[in-house]
Amino acid sequence: MNKKVFLSFDVEEFDMPLEYQYAISVDDQMQVGINGLDAIQPVLERVPSTLFTTANFANHFPDRIRLLAEKHEIASHTFYHTDYETADLLKSRLRLEEITGKKVTGLRMPRMRPVLMKDVLAAGYQYDSSINPTWLPGRYNNFHLPRTAYKEEDIMRIPASVSPGIRIPLFWLSFKNMPYTVYKQLCLQTLAKDGYLCLYFHPWEFTPIEPYGLPAYTRRWCGPLLIERLMQLVKDLSKEASFDTMNQFGFPVLMK
Repeated sequence: MNKKVFLSFDVEEFDMPLEYQYAISVDDQMQVGINGLDAIQPVLERVPSTLFTTANFANHFPDRIRLLAEKHEIASHTFYHTDYETADLLKSRLRLEEITGKKVTGLRMPRMRPVLMKDVLAAGYQYDSSINPTWLPGRYNNFHLPRTAYKEEDIMRIPASVSPGIRIPLFWLSFKNMPYTVYKQLCLQTLAKDGYLCLYFHPWEFTPIEPYGLPAYTRRWCGPLLIERLMQLVKDLSKEASFDTMNQFGFPVLMK
């Protein structure tokens, strides 16, 4: 079977400083977000990706999102990154479809919040990628959930990739804080075991975010150095697998 890498970015307003009592205006949140999209352009030019986008961000930059939709998958990150109500599932999907002129089939909840699959199905989605099946102190403990893709209430759930066995997460914080060779080896081990990788990042990580009062572990390797690291990862993983958008995940991988 052809191995796949599903590279995704959560395209959103940069509201993370608010979690750490650092005041940042909405205008600045949007500016950092769009600067991040500019920064990751070399990656987006090289491989197809899935962009989980808040409708709020897309409303501020509709032309950019429409242009990205020509090569990449636009999926929903609900309407606002911080505020949420169930009605936002449908509202965000419809708004993103209006902007892009394409069907939106995927969802990822901000900060991997829990969401009911009956609500996801009712809002017209086909898949959800809102699970990191590991333990993240202060956020969630998902060791009880499947490590790889599965169906729940007619929705395909595609968890973020974690390593076999002890479930070391392969998400953005690991990429920043692990030695590159260790992270790459875990990716290759997981790819060999599962036949695919589901990796996620944020465009704002690839901008200089040192001034915004964030913990050191969240801003390490930010800016151009992180782009270089991600480009190297794309190059290394391309030797082992092809890149695709998550709406092309399909059942052949699921049934592996």
